[in-house]
Amino acid sequence: MTFQEIIESIEELPAEDQEQLFELIRKRRIESRRAEIAANAQNVFQAVEAGTAKRGSFEEMKAYLLSDEDE
Repeated sequence: MTFQEIIESIEELPAEDQEQLFELIRKRRIESRRAEIAANAQNVFQAVEAGTAKRGSFEEMKAYLLSDEDE
């Protein structure tokens, strides 16, 4: 099913069903983002425990990241 076909199928739904679908998608996106944030946090905790985490001000981190791109 193409993206356009999906859109057309959704447009055929009653307005109430469309609203329920949009709310379901919104909630799932929120949960997905929360899971992504939790995974990132876990990676940070592991880096801190391993001693590989970098610390510094925003400007120091920015300079560090930009210097890695140049090399």
